[in-house]
Amino acid sequence: MIEYDQYHGYQHQYTETYAGLPVAHLSSEERPSDPGAVAWRLCANEYGGDDPKTMAETFDLFFEQVDTARVTAIVIGEWEDCYSTSSATIVERLAGSAAKLPALRSLFFGAISSDQAEISWIQQSDITPLLEAFPRLERLEVRGGTGLALQSVRHESLRMLRIESGGLPGEVVRAVAGCDLPALEHLDLWLGVDSYGGDSTAADLDGVLTGERLPALRHLGLQDSEIQDDIAAAVAFAPVVARLETLALSMGTLTDTGAEALLSGQPLTHLRELDLHHHYLSDAMMKRVAAALPGVEVNLSEQERASGKDDWRYVAVSE
Repeated sequence: MIEYDQYHGYQHQYTETYAGLPVAHLSSEERPSDPGAVAWRLCANEYGGDDPKTMAETFDLFFEQVDTARVTAIVIGEWEDCYSTSSATIVERLAGSAAKLPALRSLFFGAISSDQAEISWIQQSDITPLLEAFPRLERLEVRGGTGLALQSVRHESLRMLRIESGGLPGEVVRAVAGCDLPALEHLDLWLGVDSYGGDSTAADLDGVLTGERLPALRHLGLQDSEIQDDIAAAVAFAPVVARLETLALSMGTLTDTGAEALLSGQPLTHLRELDLHHHYLSDAMMKRVAAALPGVEVNLSEQERASGKDDWRYVAVSE
């Protein structure tokens, strides 16, 4: 599971490691002897510093100075005016350069920290060309839901798909649910809140929960949602759960209602981990959940309390 980190928060910058590899920066004076043994962080710094001012300049430098035929991992960081300019030209440049990146297996698109742009300010675009251009890609992670689009595709090699957002559009959720991903083992979707574009419903997840197009899935994360109870109720009887090893329904507004639905559904004792952290369960329900799942590592940390006369509850990541 990708878990909360007390030092980086929920939104890692990936400036030091990514996909198990040390991160290399174009601005560094020392270049790695093996370009494939590192993850290359590509970003633009429009306010000065060592990085180029534009992503176009960054890509030019990258392809000129690095043996990109050996590159296995890339982290796309901040681009100029990323809070007002979409990622479309970056997607186009990457997809158009696929022939120069035959070994690319891992890609994080939008490793942008909150001091550069809040997660819901990041202007994304249609990421379908990345999946189409890199048929051997095994890991794709995207941060930011604003402007994000995806078409349902078949991809034979993808093993991990993660989308971090403060509000994931329902059309993107439905597109993911419609994808044929026979090798996918790990899926995380941060669904977010309606006020930041997260208008999906539990029904939008039907294609994921049946598991028909995801025969290899072993980890499922449906997180950061203000409809976490509805999602828990849908997961409780979902066919895909029987083959999972880890399940994350964390970061959202899960209450005793959602937990009761989980306990009333199919057995979860086969799981290795159940992540419910950042929740609104009562003390009594926390004890019931833990007692019902002996041998399962249950994360019930970050117990929250509803506030105000309307019992307001908040997700872990929104703006």
